[in-house]
Amino acid sequence: MSNPEPIILAIESSCDDTSVAVMRGFEVLSNCVHNQAIHSQFGGVVPELASRAHIQAIVPTISASLEIAELQISQIDAVAVTQGPGLLGSLLVGHSFAKSLSIALGIPIINVHHMEGHMLSSFLIEKNIQKVDSRLEFPYLCLTVSGGHTQIVIVHNWNEFEILGQTLDDAVGEAFDKSAKLLSLSYPGGPVVDEKSQNGNPKRFPFNTAKVAGFDFSYSGVKTSILQTMQREQKKRPDTLINDLPDWCASIQLSLISPLIKNIKKAILETGIKRISIAGGVSANSLLREQIRVLGESMGLKTYIPPMSYTTDNAAMIGAVGQFSFQNQKFDSISSSAKARMVTTNWKLPNVKQHK
Repeated sequence: MSNPEPIILAIESSCDDTSVAVMRGFEVLSNCVHNQAIHSQFGGVVPELASRAHIQAIVPTISASLEIAELQISQIDAVAVTQGPGLLGSLLVGHSFAKSLSIALGIPIINVHHMEGHMLSSFLIEKNIQKVDSRLEFPYLCLTVSGGHTQIVIVHNWNEFEILGQTLDDAVGEAFDKSAKLLSLSYPGGPVVDEKSQNGNPKRFPFNTAKVAGFDFSYSGVKTSILQTMQREQKKRPDTLINDLPDWCASIQLSLISPLIKNIKKAILETGIKRISIAGGVSANSLLREQIRVLGESMGLKTYIPPMSYTTDNAAMIGAVGQFSFQNQKFDSISSSAKARMVTTNWKLPNVKQHK
Protein backbone atom coordinates (compact mmCIF):
# COMPACT_ATOMS: atom_id res chain seq x y z
CA MET A 1 0.00 0.00 0.00
CA SER A 2 1.35 3.43 -0.95
CA ASN A 3 1.90 6.03 1.72
CA PRO A 4 -0.89 8.60 2.08
CA GLU A 5 -0.11 12.04 0.71
CA PRO A 6 1.20 14.37 3.40
CA ILE A 7 -1.01 17.12 4.80
CA ILE A 8 0.81 20.42 4.93
CA LEU A 9 -0.29 23.70 6.45
CA ALA A 10 1.24 26.59 4.51
CA ILE A 11 1.65 30.22 5.63
CA GLU A 12 2.35 33.25 3.42
CA SER A 13 2.91 36.71 4.95
CA SER A 14 5.57 38.36 2.80
CA CYS A 15 3.71 41.62 2.19
CA ASP A 16 0.19 42.81 3.02
CA ASP A 17 -1.86 39.61 2.69
CA THR A 18 -2.14 37.01 5.44
CA SER A 19 -2.76 33.67 3.77
CA VAL A 20 -3.03 30.12 5.09
CA ALA A 21 -3.64 26.99 3.02
CA VAL A 22 -4.08 23.32 3.85
CA MET A 23 -2.78 20.87 1.24
CA ARG A 24 -3.16 17.13 0.78
CA GLY A 25 -0.46 16.40 -1.73
CA PHE A 26 -0.92 19.09 -4.36
CA GLU A 27 -4.67 19.26 -3.81
CA VAL A 28 -5.74 22.54 -2.21
CA LEU A 29 -8.15 21.72 0.62
CA SER A 30 -8.37 25.38 1.64
CA ASN A 31 -6.67 28.63 0.75
CA CYS A 32 -7.73 31.56 2.92
CA VAL A 33 -6.48 35.09 2.30
CA HIS A 34 -6.98 38.03 4.65
CA ASN A 35 -6.55 41.28 2.71
CA GLN A 36 -5.39 44.51 4.32
CA ALA A 37 -7.54 47.33 2.95
CA ILE A 38 -5.89 49.93 5.18
CA HIS A 39 -3.05 50.56 2.71
CA SER A 40 -5.26 51.89 -0.09
CA GLN A 41 -5.52 55.33 1.54
CA PHE A 42 -1.71 55.65 1.50
CA GLY A 43 -1.21 54.63 -2.14
CA GLY A 44 1.10 51.77 -1.17
CA VAL A 45 1.93 49.26 1.55
CA VAL A 46 3.00 50.72 4.91
CA PRO A 47 5.33 48.08 6.47
CA GLU A 48 4.54 48.84 10.12
CA LEU A 49 0.79 48.69 9.53
CA ALA A 50 1.19 45.50 7.53
CA SER A 51 3.06 43.63 10.28
CA ARG A 52 0.53 44.69 12.92
CA ALA A 53 -2.34 43.52 10.72
CA HIS A 54 -0.62 40.14 10.23
CA ILE A 55 -0.45 39.68 14.00
CA GLN A 56 -4.19 40.25 14.27
CA ALA A 57 -5.09 38.04 11.31
CA ILE A 58 -2.78 35.02 11.60
CA VAL A 59 -4.72 32.98 14.20
CA PRO A 60 -8.21 33.54 12.71
CA THR A 61 -6.91 32.77 9.22
CA ILE A 62 -5.33 29.49 10.37
CA SER A 63 -8.55 28.54 12.16
CA ALA A 64 -10.65 29.32 9.09
CA SER A 65 -8.35 27.35 6.79
CA LEU A 66 -8.48 24.25 9.00
CA GLU A 67 -12.26 24.53 9.31
CA ILE A 68 -12.74 24.72 5.54
CA ALA A 69 -10.38 21.76 5.07
CA GLU A 70 -12.35 19.86 7.75
CA LEU A 71 -9.17 18.90 9.56
CA GLN A 72 -7.71 19.29 13.04
CA ILE A 73 -4.35 20.92 13.69
CA SER A 74 -3.12 17.56 15.05
CA GLN A 75 -3.50 16.02 11.56
CA ILE A 76 -0.89 18.30 10.00
CA ASP A 77 2.31 16.52 8.91
CA ALA A 78 4.45 19.61 8.28
CA VAL A 79 4.28 23.40 8.13
CA ALA A 80 5.60 25.31 5.11
CA VAL A 81 6.19 29.05 5.37
CA THR A 82 7.53 31.92 3.29
CA GLN A 83 11.04 32.69 4.55
CA GLY A 84 11.57 35.57 2.11
CA PRO A 85 12.02 37.81 0.27
CA GLY A 86 9.55 40.43 1.45
CA LEU A 87 8.87 42.94 4.20
CA LEU A 88 10.82 41.72 7.21
CA GLY A 89 8.18 42.66 9.80
CA SER A 90 5.49 40.84 7.84
CA LEU A 91 7.68 37.79 7.23
CA LEU A 92 8.56 37.53 10.91
CA VAL A 93 4.90 37.13 11.90
CA GLY A 94 4.27 34.15 9.65
CA HIS A 95 7.70 32.59 10.12
CA SER A 96 7.62 32.86 13.92
CA PHE A 97 4.17 31.31 14.04
CA ALA A 98 5.30 28.46 11.78
CA LYS A 99 8.23 27.72 14.08
CA SER A 100 5.89 27.71 17.06
CA LEU A 101 3.64 25.18 15.33
CA SER A 102 6.65 23.06 14.43
CA ILE A 103 7.77 22.92 18.07
CA ALA A 104 4.30 22.47 19.56
CA LEU A 105 3.23 19.70 17.16
CA GLY A 106 6.64 18.07 16.72
CA ILE A 107 6.45 18.39 12.92
CA PRO A 108 9.02 19.57 10.35
CA ILE A 109 9.23 23.15 9.15
CA ILE A 110 9.86 23.91 5.48
CA ASN A 111 11.21 27.31 4.45
CA VAL A 112 10.02 28.52 1.04
CA HIS A 113 11.34 31.20 -1.30
CA HIS A 114 8.37 33.38 -2.20
CA MET A 115 9.14 33.51 -5.93
CA GLU A 116 9.63 29.75 -6.15
CA GLY A 117 6.11 29.45 -4.81
CA HIS A 118 4.79 31.55 -7.68
CA MET A 119 6.75 29.53 -10.24
CA LEU A 120 5.51 26.16 -8.93
CA SER A 121 1.86 27.21 -8.59
CA SER A 122 1.12 25.33 -11.84
CA PHE A 123 1.21 22.09 -9.84
CA LEU A 124 -1.77 23.04 -7.67
CA ILE A 125 -4.93 20.97 -7.99
CA GLU A 126 -8.30 22.52 -7.12
CA LYS A 127 -10.43 20.74 -4.52
CA ASN A 128 -13.67 19.12 -5.74
CA ILE A 129 -12.88 19.89 -9.37
CA GLN A 130 -12.43 17.10 -11.86
CA LYS A 131 -8.72 16.43 -11.79
CA VAL A 132 -7.84 17.26 -15.39
CA ASP A 133 -4.05 17.32 -15.25
CA SER A 134 -3.05 20.80 -16.43
CA ARG A 135 0.25 20.62 -14.60
CA LEU A 136 3.41 21.26 -16.55
CA GLU A 137 6.32 18.89 -16.92
CA PHE A 138 9.86 20.08 -16.31
CA PRO A 139 11.41 22.06 -17.85
CA TYR A 140 9.06 24.95 -18.56
CA LEU A 141 9.33 28.69 -18.99
CA CYS A 142 7.73 30.86 -16.32
CA LEU A 143 6.96 34.52 -16.84
CA THR A 144 6.82 35.91 -13.30
CA VAL A 145 5.27 39.36 -13.17
CA SER A 146 4.33 41.34 -10.07
CA GLY A 147 4.85 44.62 -8.27
CA GLY A 148 8.41 43.64 -7.40
CA HIS A 149 9.46 41.15 -10.08
CA THR A 150 9.55 40.82 -13.84
CA GLN A 151 11.44 37.70 -14.89
CA ILE A 152 11.57 34.92 -17.43
CA VAL A 153 12.86 31.77 -15.74
CA ILE A 154 13.49 28.23 -16.93
CA VAL A 155 12.10 25.94 -14.25
CA HIS A 156 14.35 22.91 -14.72
CA ASN A 157 13.07 21.15 -11.62
CA TRP A 158 11.25 21.95 -8.38
CA ASN A 159 14.51 23.24 -6.91
CA GLU A 160 16.47 24.29 -10.00
CA PHE A 161 15.85 27.62 -11.74
CA GLU A 162 17.65 29.50 -14.49
CA ILE A 163 17.00 33.21 -15.00
CA LEU A 164 16.88 34.09 -18.70
CA GLY A 165 15.93 37.72 -18.27
CA GLN A 166 14.67 40.21 -15.72
CA THR A 167 13.89 43.88 -15.33
CA LEU A 168 16.86 46.20 -15.26
CA ASP A 169 14.98 48.79 -13.23
CA ASP A 170 11.25 48.81 -12.38
CA ALA A 171 8.88 45.86 -12.29
CA VAL A 172 5.85 45.80 -14.56
CA GLY A 173 3.44 45.79 -11.59
CA GLU A 174 5.08 48.88 -10.18
CA ALA A 175 4.74 50.57 -13.58
CA PHE A 176 1.01 49.80 -13.55
CA ASP A 177 0.63 51.29 -10.08
CA LYS A 178 2.58 54.47 -10.92
CA SER A 179 0.62 54.95 -14.14
CA ALA A 180 -2.64 54.53 -12.25
CA LYS A 181 -1.53 57.16 -9.76
CA LEU A 182 -0.91 59.61 -12.64
CA LEU A 183 -4.52 58.99 -13.66
CA SER A 184 -5.72 59.54 -10.06
CA LEU A 185 -6.92 55.94 -9.84
CA SER A 186 -6.96 53.91 -6.62
CA TYR A 187 -4.26 51.55 -5.32
CA PRO A 188 -3.43 48.86 -6.32
CA GLY A 189 -3.52 50.36 -9.78
CA GLY A 190 -3.08 47.32 -12.03
CA PRO A 191 -6.60 45.89 -11.65
CA VAL A 192 -8.16 49.35 -12.03
CA VAL A 193 -6.23 50.12 -15.24
CA ASP A 194 -7.27 46.71 -16.58
CA GLU A 195 -10.93 47.34 -15.77
CA LYS A 196 -11.01 50.85 -17.24
CA SER A 197 -9.22 49.72 -20.41
CA GLN A 198 -11.92 47.33 -21.58
CA ASN A 199 -13.68 49.82 -23.86
CA GLY A 200 -10.61 51.88 -24.71
CA ASN A 201 -8.50 52.26 -27.84
CA PRO A 202 -5.05 50.77 -27.06
CA LYS A 203 -3.43 52.60 -29.98
CA ARG A 204 -4.75 56.06 -29.13
CA PHE A 205 -1.65 57.16 -27.20
CA PRO A 206 1.67 55.62 -28.31
CA PHE A 207 4.51 55.58 -25.79
CA ASN A 208 8.23 55.11 -26.23
CA THR A 209 9.52 51.70 -25.11
CA ALA A 210 13.09 50.75 -24.26
CA LYS A 211 15.10 48.51 -26.55
CA VAL A 212 16.86 46.03 -24.29
CA ALA A 213 19.19 43.25 -25.39
CA GLY A 214 18.47 39.60 -24.70
CA PHE A 215 15.49 38.74 -22.55
CA ASP A 216 15.72 41.66 -20.10
CA PHE A 217 13.09 44.34 -19.52
CA SER A 218 13.14 48.05 -18.71
CA TYR A 219 10.10 50.02 -17.56
CA SER A 220 11.53 53.26 -16.19
CA GLY A 221 11.63 54.86 -19.65
CA VAL A 222 8.08 53.78 -20.42
CA LYS A 223 6.85 55.45 -17.22
CA THR A 224 8.64 58.66 -18.18
CA SER A 225 7.11 58.52 -21.66
CA ILE A 226 3.63 58.04 -20.19
CA LEU A 227 4.08 61.07 -17.93
CA GLN A 228 5.41 63.27 -20.73
CA THR A 229 2.64 62.22 -23.10
CA MET A 230 0.03 63.05 -20.48
CA GLN A 231 1.54 66.49 -19.90
CA ARG A 232 1.64 67.18 -23.62
CA GLU A 233 -1.96 66.08 -24.20
CA GLN A 234 -3.24 68.02 -21.19
CA LYS A 235 -1.96 71.23 -22.74
CA LYS A 236 -4.22 70.56 -25.73
CA ARG A 237 -7.18 69.14 -23.77
CA PRO A 238 -7.05 69.82 -20.01
CA ASP A 239 -9.74 67.21 -19.27
CA THR A 240 -8.23 64.41 -21.35
CA LEU A 241 -7.32 62.22 -18.35
CA ILE A 242 -11.00 62.20 -17.41
CA ASN A 243 -12.74 62.24 -20.78
CA ASP A 244 -10.33 59.84 -22.48
CA LEU A 245 -9.66 57.60 -19.46
CA PRO A 246 -10.47 54.26 -21.20
CA ASP A 247 -8.08 55.12 -24.06
CA TRP A 248 -5.32 56.11 -21.61
CA CYS A 249 -5.73 52.87 -19.67
CA ALA A 250 -5.84 50.70 -22.79
CA SER A 251 -2.78 52.41 -24.26
CA ILE A 252 -0.82 52.08 -21.01
CA GLN A 253 -1.78 48.44 -20.66
CA LEU A 254 -0.67 47.60 -24.20
CA SER A 255 2.69 49.35 -23.73
CA LEU A 256 3.40 47.43 -20.49
CA ILE A 257 2.21 44.00 -21.65
CA SER A 258 3.74 43.98 -25.16
CA PRO A 259 7.39 43.58 -23.97
CA LEU A 260 6.36 40.57 -21.89
CA ILE A 261 4.83 38.78 -24.87
CA LYS A 262 7.73 39.74 -27.15
CA ASN A 263 10.36 38.33 -24.78
CA ILE A 264 8.54 35.15 -23.80
CA LYS A 265 8.04 34.37 -27.50
CA LYS A 266 11.74 34.96 -28.12
CA ALA A 267 12.59 32.67 -25.19
CA ILE A 268 10.38 29.91 -26.61
CA LEU A 269 12.10 30.13 -29.98
CA GLU A 270 15.65 30.23 -28.60
CA THR A 271 15.29 27.52 -25.93
CA GLY A 272 12.93 25.20 -27.77
CA ILE A 273 10.83 24.77 -24.63
CA LYS A 274 7.16 24.25 -25.52
CA ARG A 275 5.69 24.64 -22.04
CA ILE A 276 5.02 28.05 -20.46
CA SER A 277 3.31 29.45 -17.39
CA ILE A 278 2.59 32.90 -16.01
CA ALA A 279 2.64 33.76 -12.32
CA GLY A 280 2.47 36.73 -9.97
CA GLY A 281 -0.06 39.49 -9.47
CA VAL A 282 0.13 40.84 -13.03
CA SER A 283 -0.79 37.36 -14.35
CA ALA A 284 -4.37 38.41 -13.49
CA ASN A 285 -4.24 41.04 -16.25
CA SER A 286 -6.83 40.26 -18.91
CA LEU A 287 -4.69 41.35 -21.87
CA LEU A 288 -1.71 39.28 -20.72
CA ARG A 289 -3.89 36.21 -20.15
CA GLU A 290 -5.51 36.53 -23.58
CA GLN A 291 -2.24 37.10 -25.41
CA ILE A 292 -0.59 34.15 -23.66
CA ARG A 293 -3.56 31.98 -24.63
CA VAL A 294 -3.32 33.11 -28.26
CA LEU A 295 0.46 32.63 -28.26
CA GLY A 296 0.05 29.12 -26.92
CA GLU A 297 -2.49 28.19 -29.57
CA SER A 298 -0.49 29.70 -32.43
CA MET A 299 2.79 28.01 -31.41
CA GLY A 300 1.39 24.68 -30.24
CA LEU A 301 2.42 25.20 -26.60
CA LYS A 302 1.19 23.72 -23.37
CA THR A 303 0.30 26.74 -21.26
CA TYR A 304 -0.66 27.26 -17.65
CA ILE A 305 -2.71 30.35 -16.88
CA PRO A 306 -3.45 30.33 -13.13
CA PRO A 307 -6.90 30.70 -11.62
CA MET A 308 -7.43 34.22 -10.30
CA SER A 309 -7.05 33.03 -6.69
CA TYR A 310 -3.47 31.95 -7.41
CA THR A 311 -2.32 35.10 -9.20
CA THR A 312 -1.81 37.23 -6.10
CA ASP A 313 0.20 36.18 -3.04
CA ASN A 314 -1.34 33.05 -1.53
CA ALA A 315 -0.35 30.22 0.75
CA ALA A 316 -1.34 27.42 -1.64
CA MET A 317 1.69 28.16 -3.81
CA ILE A 318 3.88 27.96 -0.70
CA GLY A 319 2.27 24.59 0.00
CA ALA A 320 3.19 23.38 -3.50
CA VAL A 321 6.88 23.94 -2.76
CA GLY A 322 6.30 22.36 0.65
CA GLN A 323 4.98 19.19 -0.96
CA PHE A 324 8.03 18.85 -3.20
CA SER A 325 10.28 19.43 -0.18
CA PHE A 326 8.39 16.86 1.88
CA GLN A 327 8.64 14.25 -0.90
CA ASN A 328 12.40 14.81 -0.98
CA GLN A 329 12.69 14.95 2.83
CA LYS A 330 14.16 18.44 2.70
CA PHE A 331 13.36 20.12 6.00
CA ASP A 332 14.77 23.15 7.75
CA SER A 333 16.15 23.99 11.16
CA ILE A 334 13.98 25.54 13.83
CA SER A 335 16.81 28.05 14.30
CA SER A 336 16.29 29.45 10.80
CA SER A 337 14.96 32.99 10.43
CA ALA A 338 12.95 35.13 8.04
CA LYS A 339 14.94 37.11 5.48
CA ALA A 340 13.92 40.28 3.68
CA ARG A 341 16.42 39.41 0.95
CA MET A 342 17.49 35.90 0.03
CA VAL A 343 20.60 34.72 -1.77
CA THR A 344 19.61 31.64 -3.75
CA THR A 345 22.20 29.00 -4.59
CA ASN A 346 19.81 27.02 -6.81
CA TRP A 347 19.17 29.92 -9.20
CA LYS A 348 21.45 30.03 -12.25
CA LEU A 349 22.35 33.06 -14.33
CA PRO A 350 21.36 33.13 -18.01
CA ASN A 351 22.84 30.44 -20.25
CA VAL A 352 20.58 30.19 -23.28
CA LYS A 353 20.74 26.91 -25.18
CA GLN A 354 18.41 24.23 -26.43
CA HIS A 355 16.36 22.82 -23.53
CA LYS A 356 13.86 20.59 -25.34
